[in-house]
Amino acid sequence: MYRVILILLLAAFATLTVGASETDIALPEVDPLDYPVGEIITAGSSTVFPLSERMAERWTDEGGVAPSIASIGSGAGFERFCVEGETDISNASRAIKDSERESCLAIGRDAIEFRVGTDALAVTVSAANDFVSGVSLEELAMIFSSAETWSDVRAEWPAEAIQRFIPGTDSGTFDYFVEEVFDEDEEPILSANPQLSEDDNVLVQGISGSPYAIGFFGYAYYVENQDALKILSIDGIEANAETTDDGSYKLARPLYIYSDAGIMAEKPQVAAFISFYLSNVNDEVTDVGYFPASASALNAAKGAFRDAMMDM
Repeated sequence: MYRVILILLLAAFATLTVGASETDIALPEVDPLDYPVGEIITAGSSTVFPLSERMAERWTDEGGVAPSIASIGSGAGFERFCVEGETDISNASRAIKDSERESCLAIGRDAIEFRVGTDALAVTVSAANDFVSGVSLEELAMIFSSAETWSDVRAEWPAEAIQRFIPGTDSGTFDYFVEEVFDEDEEPILSANPQLSEDDNVLVQGISGSPYAIGFFGYAYYVENQDALKILSIDGIEANAETTDDGSYKLARPLYIYSDAGIMAEKPQVAAFISFYLSNVNDEVTDVGYFPASASALNAAKGAFRDAMMDM
């Protein structure tokens, strides 16, 4: 049955207008009821996890098989996808590295990138913190490295020890923060002896537990816990849809899922789920707590998927 469905899906792609403008790209409609069995295995970024979880719930609610989703960090997700070959889709809050792509090719997988949204990395403190509402990038670097107390950063802040809670080193969020704040040198932040966890909910608990704590994670975790947390502006810019889209918020970043044409050919339910994801993600992404990818970025993802299907 799956082979027949895949042939029909490919036929639908063949009828798409090749000359359509980017703003007209639309994928063939997928009915999850046509895919009631067959595993869909995903793993990776804890940041992308809430969005993929929402898309999986919608897919399942409409009759599809429930995808398996593991929140293990972008790096660990690529390990499972490109080295162990155990997953069908890899969630990532950063682009795949050249070394990871080479690992994929070594096991016969050519990773295809699909942009699914935009995150504003949220730097947060406890709602009980009454002395900081924003920091500069330079102050942020001090807070997460050389400063021992808050007063080391600004004299008017309390002479209380800074308590740091950050994602683990397998996390794409960690990689992105180090790249943007420390120019890819992770030694300063790790030398500051922060509390690390791959579980963003653990970070939320740590940050909200003290007025002198600070940490960072994906924007969705701030939205989910904003009664207990306060998000900081960066260089005077607050995170919102406009500032993430135009790049003025310095810690905005793309969100991705990755798969492979061979996987999609072998497992039509995976191809259908990705098509469903790309076609419906903008209905869910804001409610989850992130921001939509630009129209051109989402169309590029749809185009990459269409090209992969046409090459089968």
